[in-house]
Amino acid sequence: MQSLAPKLGISTEELLSVSLEDLLNYPKSELKQAASYVLRKNAELYQRLA
Repeated sequence: MQSLAPKLGISTEELLSVSLEDLLNYPKSELKQAASYVLRKNAELYQRLA
């Protein structure tokens, strides 16, 4: 982030704040859907490792 912020013309603190805000505003339903997809795709692997 420290090297990206100057390229964007903002401070590291501003970039961190915007990034955190985006993360907190990310739709929870999409996050749940993505997590479910990953768990389904890796279910067989998880069973073998258990």
